[in-house]
Amino acid sequence: MTDMFVAPAIDYTALLPMIIVFVAGLLGCLVEGFAPRGLRYAVQVPLAAAALVLALVALVVLGPDRQGVTAAGTVALDGPALLLQGLLLVLSLLGLLVMAERLGGQQPDAFTQAGASVPGSAEEAYAGRLGATTTEVFPLTMLSVGGMMLFVSANDLLLLFIALEVLSLPLYVLTGLARRRRLLSQEASLKYFLLGSFSSAFFLFGAVLLYGYAGSMRLDAISAAISANVGMDGLLVPGILLLAVGLLFKVGAVPFHAWTPDVYQGAPTPVTGFMAACTKVAAFGAMLRVFYVAVEGARLEWQPVVAAVAALTMVVGAVLAVLQTDVKRILAYSSIAHAGFILTGLVSMDQAGISSTMFYLATYGFMTIPAFAIVALVRSSGTEATQIGQWSGLGRRAPWLAAGFTFLMLAFAGIPLTSGFTGKFAVFAAAVSQGYAWLAVIGVLASAVTAYIYFALVVRMWLGDEAGDTQVAAPSLMTTFAIVAGLAVTLGLGVMPSPLLDLAQSSSLFLR
Repeated sequence: MTDMFVAPAIDYTALLPMIIVFVAGLLGCLVEGFAPRGLRYAVQVPLAAAALVLALVALVVLGPDRQGVTAAGTVALDGPALLLQGLLLVLSLLGLLVMAERLGGQQPDAFTQAGASVPGSAEEAYAGRLGATTTEVFPLTMLSVGGMMLFVSANDLLLLFIALEVLSLPLYVLTGLARRRRLLSQEASLKYFLLGSFSSAFFLFGAVLLYGYAGSMRLDAISAAISANVGMDGLLVPGILLLAVGLLFKVGAVPFHAWTPDVYQGAPTPVTGFMAACTKVAAFGAMLRVFYVAVEGARLEWQPVVAAVAALTMVVGAVLAVLQTDVKRILAYSSIAHAGFILTGLVSMDQAGISSTMFYLATYGFMTIPAFAIVALVRSSGTEATQIGQWSGLGRRAPWLAAGFTFLMLAFAGIPLTSGFTGKFAVFAAAVSQGYAWLAVIGVLASAVTAYIYFALVVRMWLGDEAGDTQVAAPSLMTTFAIVAGLAVTLGLGVMPSPLLDLAQSSSLFLR
Protein backbone atom coordinates (compact mmCIF):
# COMPACT_ATOMS: atom_id res chain seq x y z
CA MET A 1 0.00 0.00 0.00
CA THR A 2 1.43 3.37 -0.95
CA ASP A 3 2.07 6.01 1.65
CA MET A 4 -0.59 8.69 1.24
CA PHE A 5 1.24 11.29 3.30
CA VAL A 6 3.25 13.80 1.30
CA ALA A 7 5.36 16.29 3.22
CA PRO A 8 4.48 19.86 2.24
CA ALA A 9 7.08 21.89 0.42
CA ILE A 10 8.42 24.61 2.71
CA ASP A 11 10.67 27.42 1.56
CA TYR A 12 12.77 27.81 4.70
CA THR A 13 14.78 30.62 3.14
CA ALA A 14 11.64 32.70 2.67
CA LEU A 15 10.63 31.97 6.28
CA LEU A 16 14.11 32.77 7.63
CA PRO A 17 13.19 36.14 9.25
CA MET A 18 10.42 34.51 11.28
CA ILE A 19 12.65 31.55 12.14
CA ILE A 20 15.36 33.90 13.45
CA VAL A 21 12.88 35.69 15.72
CA PHE A 22 11.35 32.50 17.08
CA VAL A 23 14.76 30.91 17.70
CA ALA A 24 15.88 34.05 19.55
CA GLY A 25 12.76 33.84 21.72
CA LEU A 26 13.46 30.19 22.57
CA LEU A 27 17.11 30.95 23.32
CA GLY A 28 15.95 33.76 25.58
CA CYS A 29 13.80 31.28 27.50
CA LEU A 30 16.87 29.06 27.99
CA VAL A 31 18.84 32.05 29.24
CA GLU A 32 16.12 32.77 31.79
CA GLY A 33 16.22 29.17 32.94
CA PHE A 34 19.96 28.57 33.19
CA ALA A 35 21.91 31.84 33.23
CA PRO A 36 22.77 33.47 36.58
CA ARG A 37 20.44 36.33 37.47
CA GLY A 38 23.22 38.89 37.27
CA LEU A 39 24.09 37.98 33.67
CA ARG A 40 20.61 37.72 32.19
CA TYR A 41 20.19 41.38 31.29
CA ALA A 42 23.62 41.53 29.65
CA VAL A 43 22.77 38.49 27.52
CA GLN A 44 19.09 39.10 26.75
CA VAL A 45 19.33 42.63 25.38
CA PRO A 46 22.08 41.96 22.79
CA LEU A 47 20.48 38.64 21.86
CA ALA A 48 17.04 40.15 21.19
CA ALA A 49 18.36 43.26 19.44
CA ALA A 50 20.76 41.28 17.25
CA ALA A 51 18.00 38.84 16.29
CA LEU A 52 15.68 41.68 15.22
CA VAL A 53 18.41 43.35 13.17
CA LEU A 54 19.44 40.05 11.59
CA ALA A 55 15.82 39.21 10.76
CA LEU A 56 15.37 42.63 9.17
CA VAL A 57 18.51 42.17 7.06
CA ALA A 58 17.33 38.71 5.97
CA LEU A 59 13.92 40.14 5.07
CA VAL A 60 15.36 42.97 2.98
CA VAL A 61 17.93 40.79 1.21
CA LEU A 62 15.93 37.60 0.66
CA GLY A 63 12.30 38.70 0.80
CA PRO A 64 11.80 40.36 -2.62
CA ASP A 65 13.12 37.32 -4.47
CA ARG A 66 11.21 34.77 -2.37
CA GLN A 67 7.67 36.03 -2.78
CA GLY A 68 5.06 33.33 -3.12
CA VAL A 69 2.93 30.86 -1.20
CA THR A 70 4.67 28.19 0.85
CA ALA A 71 4.03 25.63 3.63
CA ALA A 72 1.20 23.89 1.75
CA GLY A 73 -0.35 27.21 0.82
CA THR A 74 -0.78 28.37 4.43
CA VAL A 75 1.81 31.18 4.34
CA ALA A 76 1.71 33.95 1.73
CA LEU A 77 4.81 36.11 1.39
CA ASP A 78 3.74 38.97 -0.86
CA GLY A 79 4.22 42.72 -0.95
CA PRO A 80 1.93 43.62 1.99
CA ALA A 81 3.30 40.78 4.13
CA LEU A 82 6.93 41.76 3.55
CA LEU A 83 6.31 45.47 4.13
CA LEU A 84 4.36 44.86 7.33
CA GLN A 85 6.92 42.34 8.60
CA GLY A 86 9.68 44.88 8.03
CA LEU A 87 7.65 47.53 9.84
CA LEU A 88 7.06 45.14 12.74
CA LEU A 89 10.77 44.43 13.06
CA VAL A 90 11.74 48.12 13.07
CA LEU A 91 9.05 49.10 15.57
CA SER A 92 9.85 46.09 17.75
CA LEU A 93 13.50 47.10 17.84
CA LEU A 94 12.58 50.61 19.02
CA GLY A 95 10.17 49.17 21.57
CA LEU A 96 12.83 46.74 22.78
CA LEU A 97 15.31 49.56 23.32
CA VAL A 98 12.77 51.38 25.48
CA MET A 99 12.01 48.21 27.44
CA ALA A 100 15.75 47.77 28.05
CA GLU A 101 15.87 51.04 30.06
CA ARG A 102 17.54 50.38 33.41
CA LEU A 103 18.89 53.45 35.16
CA GLY A 104 18.53 57.18 34.78
CA GLY A 105 17.69 60.37 36.52
CA GLN A 106 18.34 61.11 40.18
CA GLN A 107 18.58 57.96 42.26
CA PRO A 108 16.49 57.82 45.44
CA ASP A 109 18.36 58.24 48.71
CA ALA A 110 17.58 54.69 49.74
CA PHE A 111 19.63 53.43 46.80
CA THR A 112 22.57 55.82 46.93
CA GLN A 113 25.46 56.37 49.25
CA ALA A 114 27.89 59.23 48.67
CA GLY A 115 27.13 59.26 44.96
CA ALA A 116 28.03 55.60 44.48
CA SER A 117 26.37 53.51 41.79
CA VAL A 118 23.56 51.18 42.75
CA PRO A 119 24.70 47.56 42.95
CA GLY A 120 22.99 44.20 42.79
CA SER A 121 19.43 43.88 43.94
CA ALA A 122 19.19 47.59 44.72
CA GLU A 123 19.88 48.33 41.06
CA GLU A 124 17.08 45.98 40.05
CA ALA A 125 14.74 47.61 42.55
CA TYR A 126 15.58 51.05 41.18
CA ALA A 127 15.13 49.82 37.62
CA GLY A 128 11.71 48.61 38.66
CA ARG A 129 10.89 52.03 40.08
CA LEU A 130 11.76 53.54 36.72
CA GLY A 131 9.22 51.29 35.07
CA ALA A 132 11.73 48.81 33.64
CA THR A 133 10.61 45.23 33.72
CA THR A 134 12.39 41.99 34.53
CA THR A 135 14.45 40.18 31.92
CA GLU A 136 11.57 37.85 31.08
CA VAL A 137 10.27 40.70 28.96
CA PHE A 138 12.81 40.02 26.19
CA PRO A 139 12.00 36.38 25.23
CA LEU A 140 8.29 37.11 25.65
CA THR A 141 8.61 40.08 23.30
CA MET A 142 10.47 38.01 20.71
CA LEU A 143 7.84 35.25 20.75
CA SER A 144 5.09 37.85 20.38
CA VAL A 145 6.92 39.52 17.46
CA GLY A 146 7.26 36.14 15.76
CA GLY A 147 3.53 35.58 16.12
CA MET A 148 2.85 39.03 14.68
CA MET A 149 5.04 38.33 11.65
CA LEU A 150 3.21 35.07 11.06
CA PHE A 151 -0.15 36.79 11.60
CA VAL A 152 0.30 39.23 8.71
CA SER A 153 1.37 36.46 6.30
CA ALA A 154 -1.05 33.66 7.23
CA ASN A 155 -3.08 32.44 4.25
CA ASP A 156 -5.12 29.94 6.22
CA LEU A 157 -7.69 30.58 8.95
CA LEU A 158 -6.30 27.86 11.20
CA LEU A 159 -2.77 29.24 10.95
CA LEU A 160 -4.21 32.72 11.46
CA PHE A 161 -5.76 31.54 14.74
CA ILE A 162 -2.50 29.90 15.87
CA ALA A 163 -0.57 33.09 15.08
CA LEU A 164 -3.18 35.10 16.97
CA GLU A 165 -2.61 33.02 20.09
CA VAL A 166 1.18 33.06 19.72
CA LEU A 167 1.23 36.86 19.62
CA SER A 168 -1.43 37.29 22.31
CA LEU A 169 -0.32 34.96 25.11
CA PRO A 170 3.03 36.73 25.68
CA LEU A 171 1.21 40.07 25.70
CA TYR A 172 -1.06 38.88 28.52
CA VAL A 173 2.03 38.08 30.59
CA LEU A 174 3.86 41.27 29.61
CA THR A 175 0.89 43.34 30.77
CA GLY A 176 1.16 41.87 34.28
CA LEU A 177 4.92 42.16 34.75
CA ALA A 178 4.50 45.16 37.08
CA ARG A 179 2.10 43.27 39.35
CA ARG A 180 4.46 43.42 42.35
CA ARG A 181 4.58 47.21 42.18
CA ARG A 182 0.91 47.92 41.63
CA LEU A 183 -2.28 45.91 41.57
CA LEU A 184 -3.48 47.81 38.51
CA SER A 185 -1.04 45.80 36.37
CA GLN A 186 -2.41 42.50 37.69
CA GLU A 187 -5.97 43.64 37.05
CA ALA A 188 -5.09 44.77 33.52
CA SER A 189 -3.44 41.44 32.73
CA LEU A 190 -6.43 39.44 33.95
CA LYS A 191 -8.90 41.63 32.08
CA TYR A 192 -6.84 41.44 28.88
CA PHE A 193 -6.60 37.65 29.16
CA LEU A 194 -10.32 37.10 29.79
CA LEU A 195 -11.55 39.45 27.08
CA GLY A 196 -8.87 38.22 24.69
CA SER A 197 -10.03 34.65 25.25
CA PHE A 198 -13.60 35.63 24.42
CA SER A 199 -12.49 37.38 21.24
CA SER A 200 -10.43 34.33 20.23
CA ALA A 201 -13.51 32.18 20.69
CA PHE A 202 -15.49 34.48 18.38
CA PHE A 203 -12.68 34.29 15.83
CA LEU A 204 -12.57 30.51 15.98
CA PHE A 205 -16.35 30.20 15.69
CA GLY A 206 -16.29 32.46 12.62
CA ALA A 207 -13.49 30.37 11.09
CA VAL A 208 -15.55 27.22 11.61
CA LEU A 209 -18.57 28.78 9.91
CA LEU A 210 -16.46 29.84 6.93
CA TYR A 211 -15.02 26.34 6.75
CA GLY A 212 -18.56 25.01 6.68
CA TYR A 213 -19.35 27.41 3.86
CA ALA A 214 -16.27 26.84 1.66
CA GLY A 215 -15.06 23.41 2.77
CA SER A 216 -11.56 24.84 3.29
CA MET A 217 -9.64 27.09 5.67
CA ARG A 218 -7.51 28.54 2.87
CA LEU A 219 -8.27 32.19 2.13
CA ASP A 220 -8.04 31.72 -1.63
CA ALA A 221 -10.41 28.73 -1.44
CA ILE A 222 -12.93 30.78 0.52
CA SER A 223 -12.67 33.53 -2.11
CA ALA A 224 -13.23 30.98 -4.90
CA ALA A 225 -16.28 29.55 -3.12
CA ILE A 226 -17.78 33.03 -2.75
CA SER A 227 -17.14 33.81 -6.43
CA ALA A 228 -18.75 30.52 -7.51
CA ASN A 229 -21.51 30.82 -4.88
CA VAL A 230 -21.24 27.12 -4.09
CA GLY A 231 -21.54 27.22 -0.29
CA MET A 232 -24.38 27.59 2.19
CA ASP A 233 -25.23 31.29 2.15
CA GLY A 234 -26.51 31.20 5.72
CA LEU A 235 -22.99 30.52 7.02
CA LEU A 236 -21.10 33.18 5.08
CA VAL A 237 -22.12 36.49 6.64
CA PRO A 238 -22.19 35.24 10.28
CA GLY A 239 -18.79 33.67 9.73
CA ILE A 240 -17.32 36.92 8.37
CA LEU A 241 -18.77 39.00 11.20
CA LEU A 242 -17.61 36.64 13.94
CA LEU A 243 -14.17 36.53 12.38
CA ALA A 244 -14.14 40.32 12.29
CA VAL A 245 -14.95 40.47 16.01
CA GLY A 246 -11.70 38.72 16.88
CA LEU A 247 -9.70 41.04 14.64
CA LEU A 248 -11.48 44.24 15.70
CA PHE A 249 -10.83 43.37 19.34
CA LYS A 250 -7.10 43.36 18.71
CA VAL A 251 -7.15 46.87 17.21
CA GLY A 252 -9.38 48.23 19.99
CA ALA A 253 -12.30 49.18 17.74
CA VAL A 254 -15.65 50.12 19.29
CA PRO A 255 -17.58 48.25 20.69
CA PHE A 256 -14.68 45.88 21.40
CA HIS A 257 -12.49 48.53 23.03
CA ALA A 258 -13.28 48.17 26.74
CA TRP A 259 -9.94 46.51 27.52
CA THR A 260 -7.79 49.17 25.89
CA PRO A 261 -7.66 52.02 28.48
CA ASP A 262 -7.29 49.71 31.47
CA VAL A 263 -4.60 47.57 29.84
CA TYR A 264 -2.67 50.57 28.52
CA GLN A 265 -2.77 52.18 31.96
CA GLY A 266 -1.92 49.05 33.95
CA ALA A 267 0.85 47.58 31.81
CA PRO A 268 4.46 48.77 32.27
CA THR A 269 4.71 51.88 30.11
CA PRO A 270 7.46 50.59 27.76
CA VAL A 271 5.36 47.46 27.19
CA THR A 272 2.34 49.63 26.48
CA GLY A 273 4.24 51.46 23.74
CA PHE A 274 5.33 48.21 22.11
CA MET A 275 1.86 46.73 22.37
CA ALA A 276 0.07 49.83 21.08
CA ALA A 277 2.25 50.13 17.99
CA CYS A 278 3.01 46.56 16.96
CA THR A 279 -0.31 44.89 17.78
CA LYS A 280 -2.13 47.37 15.57
CA VAL A 281 0.24 46.67 12.67
CA ALA A 282 -0.25 42.91 13.04
CA ALA A 283 -4.02 43.00 13.49
CA PHE A 284 -4.66 45.39 10.61
CA GLY A 285 -2.29 43.39 8.42
CA ALA A 286 -4.33 40.26 9.07
CA MET A 287 -7.56 42.19 8.58
CA LEU A 288 -6.38 43.48 5.21
CA ARG A 289 -5.58 39.94 4.06
CA VAL A 290 -8.90 38.50 5.25
CA PHE A 291 -11.06 41.27 3.81
CA TYR A 292 -9.17 41.81 0.55
CA VAL A 293 -8.30 38.18 -0.25
CA ALA A 294 -10.85 35.87 1.37
CA VAL A 295 -14.16 37.73 1.53
CA GLU A 296 -13.84 40.54 -1.00
CA GLY A 297 -16.60 38.93 -3.07
CA ALA A 298 -19.04 39.45 -0.19
CA ARG A 299 -18.08 43.05 0.43
CA LEU A 300 -21.65 44.32 0.04
CA GLU A 301 -22.63 42.34 3.13
CA TRP A 302 -19.80 43.32 5.50
CA GLN A 303 -18.52 46.66 4.17
CA PRO A 304 -21.37 48.78 5.64
CA VAL A 305 -20.85 47.12 9.03
CA VAL A 306 -17.13 47.89 9.04
CA ALA A 307 -17.85 51.48 7.94
CA ALA A 308 -20.28 51.88 10.85
CA VAL A 309 -17.69 50.44 13.26
CA ALA A 310 -15.10 52.89 11.89
CA ALA A 311 -17.41 55.87 12.45
CA LEU A 312 -18.36 54.71 15.95
CA THR A 313 -14.72 54.08 16.84
CA MET A 314 -13.63 57.56 15.79
CA VAL A 315 -16.45 59.26 17.67
CA VAL A 316 -16.20 57.26 20.90
CA GLY A 317 -12.41 57.40 20.99
CA ALA A 318 -12.34 61.15 20.42
CA VAL A 319 -15.08 62.05 22.91
CA LEU A 320 -13.83 59.83 25.72
CA ALA A 321 -10.23 61.00 25.23
CA VAL A 322 -11.32 64.54 26.11
CA LEU A 323 -12.73 63.34 29.44
CA GLN A 324 -9.51 61.69 30.69
CA THR A 325 -7.12 63.08 33.28
CA ASP A 326 -4.44 60.38 32.99
CA VAL A 327 -1.86 60.71 30.19
CA LYS A 328 -1.76 56.97 29.46
CA ARG A 329 -5.55 56.79 29.27
CA ILE A 330 -5.54 59.79 26.93
CA LEU A 331 -3.15 57.92 24.65
CA ALA A 332 -5.31 54.80 25.01
CA TYR A 333 -8.47 56.52 23.81
CA SER A 334 -6.39 58.27 21.17
CA SER A 335 -5.35 54.79 20.03
CA ILE A 336 -9.02 53.86 19.72
CA ALA A 337 -9.71 56.93 17.60
CA HIS A 338 -6.71 56.15 15.40
CA ALA A 339 -8.04 52.63 14.90
CA GLY A 340 -11.14 54.26 13.44
CA PHE A 341 -9.03 56.41 11.14
CA ILE A 342 -7.21 53.33 9.86
CA LEU A 343 -10.50 51.48 9.35
CA THR A 344 -11.56 54.40 7.16
CA GLY A 345 -8.77 53.56 4.74
CA LEU A 346 -9.36 49.81 4.97
CA VAL A 347 -13.06 50.06 4.14
CA SER A 348 -12.39 51.74 0.78
CA MET A 349 -11.53 48.31 -0.70
CA ASP A 350 -9.10 49.35 -3.43
CA GLN A 351 -5.34 49.52 -3.90
CA ALA A 352 -5.22 53.05 -2.52
CA GLY A 353 -6.97 51.78 0.60
CA ILE A 354 -4.30 49.11 1.12
CA SER A 355 -1.37 51.48 0.62
CA SER A 356 -2.86 54.27 2.76
CA THR A 357 -3.65 51.82 5.57
CA MET A 358 -0.08 50.50 5.62
CA PHE A 359 1.30 54.04 5.50
CA TYR A 360 -0.89 55.10 8.44
CA LEU A 361 0.22 52.06 10.44
CA ALA A 362 3.84 53.17 9.97
CA THR A 363 3.13 56.76 10.98
CA TYR A 364 1.15 55.70 14.04
CA GLY A 365 3.82 53.26 15.20
CA PHE A 366 6.65 55.78 15.00
CA MET A 367 4.55 58.32 16.93
CA THR A 368 3.40 55.95 19.65
CA ILE A 369 6.61 54.28 20.85
CA PRO A 370 8.48 57.56 21.59
CA ALA A 371 5.34 59.02 23.20
CA PHE A 372 5.13 56.20 25.73
CA ALA A 373 8.92 56.27 26.17
CA ILE A 374 8.65 59.91 27.25
CA VAL A 375 5.74 59.10 29.58
CA ALA A 376 7.91 56.45 31.26
CA LEU A 377 10.56 59.06 32.05
CA VAL A 378 8.25 61.42 33.97
CA ARG A 379 8.36 60.31 37.60
CA SER A 380 6.91 61.29 40.94
CA SER A 381 7.98 59.74 44.27
CA GLY A 382 9.65 56.85 42.43
CA THR A 383 6.57 55.95 40.38
CA GLU A 384 5.10 57.03 37.06
CA ALA A 385 3.60 60.51 37.01
CA THR A 386 0.73 60.07 34.59
CA GLN A 387 -1.83 62.54 35.95
CA ILE A 388 -2.14 65.67 33.80
CA GLY A 389 -1.60 67.87 36.87
CA GLN A 390 1.78 66.23 37.47
CA TRP A 391 2.91 67.35 34.01
CA SER A 392 2.23 70.99 34.79
CA GLY A 393 5.28 73.16 34.13
CA LEU A 394 7.27 70.27 32.65
CA GLY A 395 8.44 72.50 29.80
CA ARG A 396 10.52 74.61 32.19
CA ARG A 397 11.95 71.62 34.03
CA ALA A 398 12.80 69.48 30.98
CA PRO A 399 12.40 71.66 27.87
CA TRP A 400 13.82 69.20 25.35
CA LEU A 401 11.65 66.34 26.58
CA ALA A 402 8.57 68.57 26.60
CA ALA A 403 9.40 69.83 23.10
CA GLY A 404 9.59 66.27 21.79
CA PHE A 405 6.29 65.34 23.43
CA THR A 406 4.68 68.52 22.09
CA PHE A 407 5.74 67.59 18.56
CA LEU A 408 4.25 64.12 19.00
CA MET A 409 0.98 65.63 20.23
CA LEU A 410 0.89 67.79 17.09
CA ALA A 411 1.42 64.65 15.02
CA PHE A 412 -1.37 62.80 16.82
CA ALA A 413 -3.64 65.77 16.12
CA GLY A 414 -2.75 65.68 12.41
CA ILE A 415 -1.07 69.08 12.13
CA PRO A 416 0.64 69.69 8.74
CA LEU A 417 4.36 68.91 8.39
CA THR A 418 3.92 65.87 10.63
CA SER A 419 3.33 62.28 9.59
CA GLY A 420 -0.06 62.34 11.33
CA PHE A 421 -1.38 64.85 8.79
CA THR A 422 -0.07 62.87 5.82
CA GLY A 423 -1.48 59.60 7.14
CA LYS A 424 -4.93 61.02 7.77
CA PHE A 425 -4.99 62.73 4.40
CA ALA A 426 -4.10 59.41 2.71
CA VAL A 427 -6.82 57.33 4.39
CA PHE A 428 -9.47 60.03 4.06
CA ALA A 429 -8.66 60.52 0.37
CA ALA A 430 -8.98 56.75 -0.21
CA ALA A 431 -12.37 56.75 1.53
CA VAL A 432 -13.66 59.75 -0.44
CA SER A 433 -12.61 58.17 -3.76
CA GLN A 434 -14.86 55.18 -3.01
CA GLY A 435 -17.94 57.14 -1.97
CA TYR A 436 -17.29 57.28 1.78
CA ALA A 437 -17.01 61.05 2.05
CA TRP A 438 -19.29 61.00 5.11
CA LEU A 439 -16.77 58.79 6.88
CA ALA A 440 -13.97 61.23 6.07
CA VAL A 441 -16.07 64.12 7.45
CA ILE A 442 -16.56 62.23 10.71
CA GLY A 443 -12.82 61.58 10.78
CA VAL A 444 -11.98 65.26 10.38
CA LEU A 445 -14.42 66.22 13.15
CA ALA A 446 -13.04 63.50 15.43
CA SER A 447 -9.53 64.78 14.78
CA ALA A 448 -10.62 68.26 15.81
CA VAL A 449 -12.11 66.91 19.04
CA THR A 450 -8.99 64.94 19.98
CA ALA A 451 -6.84 67.99 19.19
CA TYR A 452 -8.46 69.71 22.18
CA ILE A 453 -7.01 67.31 24.75
CA TYR A 454 -3.63 67.22 22.99
CA PHE A 455 -3.34 71.01 23.06
CA ALA A 456 -4.67 71.15 26.62
CA LEU A 457 -1.83 68.87 27.69
CA VAL A 458 0.70 70.97 25.76
CA VAL A 459 -0.58 74.18 27.36
CA ARG A 460 -0.35 72.60 30.81
CA MET A 461 3.25 71.54 30.16
CA TRP A 462 4.45 74.95 29.00
CA LEU A 463 2.23 77.45 30.82
CA GLY A 464 1.16 75.67 33.99
CA ASP A 465 2.73 76.05 37.40
CA GLU A 466 5.47 73.52 38.13
CA ALA A 467 4.43 70.42 40.06
CA GLY A 468 6.88 70.23 42.95
CA ASP A 469 7.16 66.45 43.23
CA THR A 470 7.57 65.68 39.50
CA GLN A 471 11.00 64.69 38.20
CA VAL A 472 12.32 63.54 34.84
CA ALA A 473 14.66 60.56 34.74
CA ALA A 474 17.72 60.89 32.53
CA PRO A 475 17.17 58.39 29.71
CA SER A 476 19.81 55.90 28.69
CA LEU A 477 21.36 55.95 25.24
CA MET A 478 18.96 53.25 24.07
CA THR A 479 15.84 55.15 25.10
CA THR A 480 17.25 58.38 23.70
CA PHE A 481 17.87 56.68 20.36
CA ALA A 482 14.30 55.30 20.26
CA ILE A 483 12.80 58.72 21.01
CA VAL A 484 14.99 60.61 18.54
CA ALA A 485 14.43 58.01 15.82
CA GLY A 486 10.66 58.17 16.30
CA LEU A 487 10.68 61.97 16.18
CA ALA A 488 12.89 62.00 13.09
CA VAL A 489 10.65 59.57 11.21
CA THR A 490 7.53 61.48 12.29
CA LEU A 491 9.02 64.69 10.90
CA GLY A 492 10.43 63.00 7.80
CA LEU A 493 7.14 61.35 6.84
CA GLY A 494 5.41 64.68 7.27
CA VAL A 495 7.87 66.63 5.11
CA MET A 496 8.80 63.95 2.56
CA PRO A 497 6.20 61.15 2.61
CA SER A 498 6.68 60.13 -1.03
CA PRO A 499 9.30 57.35 -0.54
CA LEU A 500 7.17 55.40 1.93
CA LEU A 501 3.94 56.14 0.04
CA ASP A 502 5.51 54.86 -3.18
CA LEU A 503 6.82 51.77 -1.40
CA ALA A 504 3.39 51.10 0.09
CA GLN A 505 1.78 51.59 -3.31
CA SER A 506 4.16 49.18 -5.01
CA SER A 507 3.71 46.63 -2.21
CA SER A 508 -0.09 46.69 -2.11
CA LEU A 509 -0.86 43.63 -4.26
CA PHE A 510 -1.91 40.45 -2.44
CA LEU A 511 -1.20 36.97 -3.78
CA ARG A 512 -4.52 35.27 -4.45
